[in-house]
Amino acid sequence: MSDTIHGTALLSDPLRNKGTAFTPEERSAQGLDGLLPPAVETLDEQAERAHDAFFGYDKPLNRHIYLRQLQDTNEVLFYRLITQHVEEMLPVIYTPTVGEACRRFSEIYRRPRGLFLSYDDRHRFREILRNRPNKEVDVLVVTDGQRILGLGDQGVGGMGIPIGKLSLYTAIGGIHPARTLPVLLDAGTDNEDLLNNPHYLGRRQRRVTGAEYDELVEMFVSAVEAELPGTLLQWEDFATVHARPILTRYQDRLLTFNDDIQGTAAVALGALTTATEIAGTRLADQRFVVLGAGSAAVGVADMIRTALADEGLSEREALDRFWFVDVDGLLLESRSGLTEEQRAYARADDEVRDWDGNGNPELAEVVRQVGPTALIGLSTAHGAFTEEVVRQMAAGCERPVIFPLSNPTSHSEADPADLARWTDGRVLVATGSPFPPLRIDGRDVPVAQANNVYVFPAIGLAVTAAHATRVTDRMMVAAARAVGRCAAHSAPDDGSPAPLLPPLGRMRDAAREIALAAALAAVEDGVAPKATEEELRAAIRKAQWVPDYGSATTG
Repeated sequence: MSDTIHGTALLSDPLRNKGTAFTPEERSAQGLDGLLPPAVETLDEQAERAHDAFFGYDKPLNRHIYLRQLQDTNEVLFYRLITQHVEEMLPVIYTPTVGEACRRFSEIYRRPRGLFLSYDDRHRFREILRNRPNKEVDVLVVTDGQRILGLGDQGVGGMGIPIGKLSLYTAIGGIHPARTLPVLLDAGTDNEDLLNNPHYLGRRQRRVTGAEYDELVEMFVSAVEAELPGTLLQWEDFATVHARPILTRYQDRLLTFNDDIQGTAAVALGALTTATEIAGTRLADQRFVVLGAGSAAVGVADMIRTALADEGLSEREALDRFWFVDVDGLLLESRSGLTEEQRAYARADDEVRDWDGNGNPELAEVVRQVGPTALIGLSTAHGAFTEEVVRQMAAGCERPVIFPLSNPTSHSEADPADLARWTDGRVLVATGSPFPPLRIDGRDVPVAQANNVYVFPAIGLAVTAAHATRVTDRMMVAAARAVGRCAAHSAPDDGSPAPLLPPLGRMRDAAREIALAAALAAVEDGVAPKATEEELRAAIRKAQWVPDYGSATTG
C-alpha cells in the first residue's frame, strides 16, 4: 500500500480502501483511527454483509445502484462479492438491469467513472485521454450510445454499458480493475425524450453523421494509438450502419474487436456446437433461419460460416445454409439498400417464385418452405417466434434449435417456457437474457443464457497474457469451440445432457480455458510471440487478477 495517502483520502480511493478490514496497526499508521467503526472484519465477512445489504433492496435497479456505489467505494470488496455470486449478480450489473440503468443514467448518476469524449472536444482527445485515472490500460471499451441493447439511442446514458462490460472483464477474466477504461463517445442524441429532458447530462444536440461522425471516430482512434498503443479496444453497441464499417476500417490497424458482431457470434457458435452434439447431428447438416439482419445477426452467420468451412464446406455451400428475414421479409437479391455483408446472404428471387408472399415472404412462410433445424433471433422483435412458427419448425425437426438472442428480456423473440410447450420439451434453447429454468419430464432444466460474458473477458485475458497485437477471426472461433468444450465438461453426473453453455457460476475457471484456446490461435496466426501451451497457461494464470486486499495496487 502506498505510504503517501492517508486518512480520508485513503478511504476515498476505491482501489486502496479496505474499510472495516483495516487492522488496528494499519489504522494507526495510516491516520484512520476514529474514522471507522471499531470492528475489524475479514474480506469474506465484509462480502457476506454486503450480500445481505444487496438483498435489502427489492428492485433490480436499486440493487444495481447499490453495487455501483460499492464499486466506487471499495473495488476489491465489490469484485469479491461478484466473483462469489456471479450467476446471482450478473443480471443486476449487466443485462437486463443495465438497460434500465442506461435509460435513467442522468437520474441515477452519482460519481464519475471513465472518460466522456464529446464531439465538440474532438481535437483535444489526446489531451483528454491523458486525464485517465490510471496510465496503464489493458482493455478499453467504447460506445457512442446509439444502439444500447434493444433500447436504441440512449446518448450519454450508454456509458453504463462500458462500465458494466469492464466490471465483467475483471470479475470473469481477471483483468486488473485499475487497467480498464470505459469511454463514451458523445456524438449527440436523436432521442427526443433526452433532448427535451432538462436533467440530461450529455451533449444536447442531434447526432453528427456522415463525414463529421467519421472524423469523431478517427480522432478517437488516433488518440488511442498515440496514448494507449497496444491496448485492447472493444467497440460496443454501435448502430448497424456504423458497427461493421468501423470494425472493417480499424481491425487491421488496432488490437480491436466488436463484441456485438464477434462476441455474440462466438457465444452463439459455442452453444450451437453443443446443441448439434446433443441432437446427434453435424453443424454442416443444419439449415439456419435468422430473424434480424443487423450487424450482430450477420456476425453470427459469418462465424458459423467460418466453422462450416472448417468442416469442409465451400463458401457457396456454407452461404446456402442461411435464410435471413428482417422487418421487410426475406433478404432477396432484388432488394435495394442491402449492405455488402447482407447481400452475401440474399437469396435468388427465383427461389421464392411459388411461395406465399412472393417477393416479400415473411418468417412463417420462410420456416414453412425451408424446414429449418436452427432458428436464431437477433431482431429485438418481442414474441416474433410465434406458436405457429415454432410448431411448424418442430413438425419437421426432431430436436429444434431455437435461440431467441435479443436483449433485454422485453425484446426476446420468445419465452423459453413457450418454446418447450410448443415442441413437447424437444427444443434446444439459448437466450440472450436470463430466464427461469424449464420444467421438463419432472425436472428443472436451466435455460442457457448466450451471454457474451462467455467470450469477451477471456479474449481480454488472452491478449493480455499472450501479448497479442491483433484479434483474428480464428481466435474468436477457437474461443467459441472452447466454450462448447467447457459446456460438455460440465454435464451433470446423473446422465442428463450437458448444458448448451457452461454454468455461469464457473465462468472464472472456464475463462482460463477459453483464453488459452484464443491465445494458442493468436500464436498460430502470428499475432502473438511464440509460446508453448504450458507457457501460455502459466501466463494466463499470472495475468488473472484475484480480488484480495494484497493485490489492490497495480505495481
